Amino acid sequence: MNDRADINGRDVSAEPGQAMDVDVVVIGGALVGGTLAAALGQAGMIVAVVDAADPRVVADASFDGRASAIALSSRRLLEGVGVWDLLGNTAAPMLDIRVADAGSHLFLHYRHEEVGDEPFGHMVENTRMRQALIQRMDALPSVTLVAPQRCLRLDRSREGVRAHLADGSVVRAPLAVAADGRSSPTRDGAGIDILTWRYDQIAIVCTVAHERPHNFVACEHFLPAGPFAILPLLGNRSSIVWTERAELAPTIMGLDDAGFSRELRQRFGDFLGKVEPVGPRWSYPLSWHLAETAVAERLALVGDAYHGMHPIAGQGLNMGLRDVAALAEVVTDSFRLGLDWGAPSVLDRYQRWRRFDNMLMLGLTDGLNRLFSNDIAPIKLARDLGLATVNRIPPLKRLFMRHAMGVVGELPRLMQGRPL
Repeated sequence: MNDRADINGRDVSAEPGQAMDVDVVVIGGALVGGTLAAALGQAGMIVAVVDAADPRVVADASFDGRASAIALSSRRLLEGVGVWDLLGNTAAPMLDIRVADAGSHLFLHYRHEEVGDEPFGHMVENTRMRQALIQRMDALPSVTLVAPQRCLRLDRSREGVRAHLADGSVVRAPLAVAADGRSSPTRDGAGIDILTWRYDQIAIVCTVAHERPHNFVACEHFLPAGPFAILPLLGNRSSIVWTERAELAPTIMGLDDAGFSRELRQRFGDFLGKVEPVGPRWSYPLSWHLAETAVAERLALVGDAYHGMHPIAGQGLNMGLRDVAALAEVVTDSFRLGLDWGAPSVLDRYQRWRRFDNMLMLGLTDGLNRLFSNDIAPIKLARDLGLATVNRIPPLKRLFMRHAMGVVGELPRLMQGRPL
């Protein structure tokens, strides 16, 4: 670990085999964990971010084809913690969203001008966001990135937590946060069960280049196997999230470049001219999960450690960032008042704030996927009429657009554009 001190001169470093005292230990330093560390560190809290991989190695990689949708409220959060400006001009705005059922002339079209001047959100390449997060954490004197380093065991008691690391060092804190992904060892080690099931679908993710400009319109059309999303990147490029049947996806992924391109074009269409994949392609099985509780003694779960949903609405990362904004608010409010920020009353407030919102989005994405991932004629007709009806009722349409922006509900201060 590097020698560092926070703004008050407190030691925030430790050598292998020694102990390190911090205010919060965050297990997992990717997009969600890194954003939480930036929020807490900016508020003056001492934070240790422990990650089994080295986020700097990932951040230093060239464009790898993966990108994330950042809703308006999430952008405000990233602005508030000093990350957004570090992205420079690398984020592509989503000005319009067009939703259609394959083979139908009925559709739903969101125009951002109908609800204000702001885009619905932005598409950000994951490597760019990781670079910005690393840069921001490095600039905060009270944040220490401990990586690559595995947390072998997290001991929790009424007095605090002790994270035992692979190099023999120990990180002590009043609060630990699990941000270590869907298979979270921290969550499992705390004995927190999850409700989960797998869809009979696999997501194929890649980036394409196309002849014609997308004009920053995000498109999602529904095929019998599942949704096919075309999300604008800078230049004549788009990020693709292609849901395919589990039994067919391995065959598609095993095709050579020419064969893969043919399959992709059949689903993409020709509205943007010639389309060619650029960079690598990935696939991952789709599943749904929700932890039975978001908190335990001296522990809070955020992001994929807490919940995982179908990508049909592009809200997975955004819901994780909502967790971050809510947890950062309740923790820093207690910290500033001189209270115990790892106390049950603080964590219960976080749980109450986030539980319903996450359950609602999990149910919504699951329901939408089940509704649209089939080719049953009566259901197809009903959903097409539903899209067309929403498109023609301005108040209802504006409500759905505000949901897409992430500006509905009890928002944390950072997601309102207010200081933490």
